[in-house]
Amino acid sequence: MSLSGLNNLYREVILDHSEHPHHKHNLEHATDKVTLKNPTCGDVINLEVNLVDGKVADIGFTGEGCTISQSSASMMTDAVIGKTTADSLEMAQIFSDMVMGKKRSDADLEKLGDAAILSSVMQFPARIKCATLCWWALRKSLGEEVDD
Repeated sequence: MSLSGLNNLYREVILDHSEHPHHKHNLEHATDKVTLKNPTCGDVINLEVNLVDGKVADIGFTGEGCTISQSSASMMTDAVIGKTTADSLEMAQIFSDMVMGKKRSDADLEKLGDAAILSSVMQFPARIKCATLCWWALRKSLGEEVDD
């Protein structure tokens, strides 16, 4: 597949997650809820997590935002369900490093699932916070100190 064909495929995956987001709903039995806003563009993410025995048993999000923020949240929820708190926090760090242009191994990026295709966001600094907003909400919901 050519590079432009690959870019088109990535664009289609991002648009599909934005238009048909996975896990975009409230949870009935959330163990933690976090709301974060991106004041520069108005994106809002309400993240609800249900932790059972140190694992993300279920996760859901609501809120509004751009294609990048909504698709990132959809991809993140797919990636972390069933993962331990430690694994989920590691994934959040890998994602953050990736969009900030820090080198990560292919094995690390594979842990992100579809979310790894958002690596191209690093070319658009104004969109990095859009992509990372849900991951910061995840960090906060899992007990990390996060600036609001």
